[in-house]
Amino acid sequence: MTTSKPQEFDLAGLLAERGAERYELHAKHLNHQLPRMLHTIGFDKVYERAEGAYFWDADGNEYLDMLAGFGVMGLGRHHPVVRKALHDVLDAQLADLTRFDCQPLPGLLAEKLLTHSPHLDRVFFGNSGTEAVETALKFARYATGKPRVLYCTHAFHGLTTGSLSVNGEDGFRDGFAPLLPDTAVSLGDLDALARELKKGDVAALIVEPIQGKGVHEPPPGYLRGAQELLRKHKALLIADEVQTGLGRTGDFYAYQHEEGVEPDLVCVAKALSGGYVPVGATLGKDWIFKKVYSTMDRVLVHSASFGANAQAMAAGLAVLSVMENEQIVANARATGEQLKSRLAALVDKYELLSDVRGRGLMIGIEFGRPKSLKLRSRWTMLQAARKGLFAQMVVVPLLQRHRILTQVSGDHLEVIKLIPPLVVGERDVDRFVEAFTAVMDDAHSGGGLMWDFGKTLVKQAVANR
Repeated sequence: MTTSKPQEFDLAGLLAERGAERYELHAKHLNHQLPRMLHTIGFDKVYERAEGAYFWDADGNEYLDMLAGFGVMGLGRHHPVVRKALHDVLDAQLADLTRFDCQPLPGLLAEKLLTHSPHLDRVFFGNSGTEAVETALKFARYATGKPRVLYCTHAFHGLTTGSLSVNGEDGFRDGFAPLLPDTAVSLGDLDALARELKKGDVAALIVEPIQGKGVHEPPPGYLRGAQELLRKHKALLIADEVQTGLGRTGDFYAYQHEEGVEPDLVCVAKALSGGYVPVGATLGKDWIFKKVYSTMDRVLVHSASFGANAQAMAAGLAVLSVMENEQIVANARATGEQLKSRLAALVDKYELLSDVRGRGLMIGIEFGRPKSLKLRSRWTMLQAARKGLFAQMVVVPLLQRHRILTQVSGDHLEVIKLIPPLVVGERDVDRFVEAFTAVMDDAHSGGGLMWDFGKTLVKQAVANR
């Protein structure tokens, strides 16, 4: 009797055999609307490989990534230092996640993170940005003994139930009630914040130093003023730096742009992963952590099964090392200023372009109602069908004709958000500005493929009603 040798798992073979089924597999087994949406707008590409700020498709065409996986790919894709760190940690065969020991990597990464925020003392490691926010919400409520958290209109802090409760967009919240008893205040409105704080039940205000949805920045002095009000009422300031942190805005944290701001809790994730292993971190003051973990009986009162795993910690340490050695924050500041200034110079040239804003490599390009009659009538047609269609009309030719990947900055917004890998440089700025100029020239010509595509989007929007 002969026995056959067990077949080894062959990932390369599996991808070679089944990779072409990618869209069909998603349609059948995952979110069926994703492939439908991608087919509709012509984003159903087949990318074969990626490196740094670039993708390549099956035909060898090169694409510039101005999206960075919604900010995850801060160092671009497959950075060699991060890859080596992950190979090293796998080869080390560490006794990871025993749950009853103290491995060195989490302590080392916490120590390194805290050097960038010296007013904070301790770190909790989870697995994502929304989990970092959930941690901050729980810690703030427990530490203050108060139930309510304030958030800003149009904010985005995640989609799990707690973080959804502080999400300022109704489209994400609809149908998932009841949520936690939290309250929205307008970004920049200190009077509204003061009114809510006077009620005496507010644990914290959670705020993005620059909002991802629409790329809106609070007015100068707002964060410092909010901090003073919160401290007066014994409430906490939570800075959500999941997208803005780790150099994105030209400072290590975006809140550091405003002098004197020292949040009580800071949430980070995305770029800390190096684009490989999901990781989230909540940094906080010593007294908050000591109140939550007040006795040995409460040692596991807040934990995460995969939190602080060796692969995530190694990736995080490698990312911070690269950021220091390659001056990533300085590059984000300089390249971002160059990109923003060149785009801002186009506002007077194109009547459909109304604003360019942001900091570092987090830039919002906003479109608005044109003055000329012909363009205004077409703009009105798009707005009547669905707000945000013109921005989508710009995103599509950027990919289809110029092979540049971008995104619309939220539903029903005429804003494109640029959040490229922080390693982009002058050549990439040139490429994007030239492509964007060509697309805007086409839009203002009053004809061409762009407006024909707009009609397709209008039909699709009407059909979805």
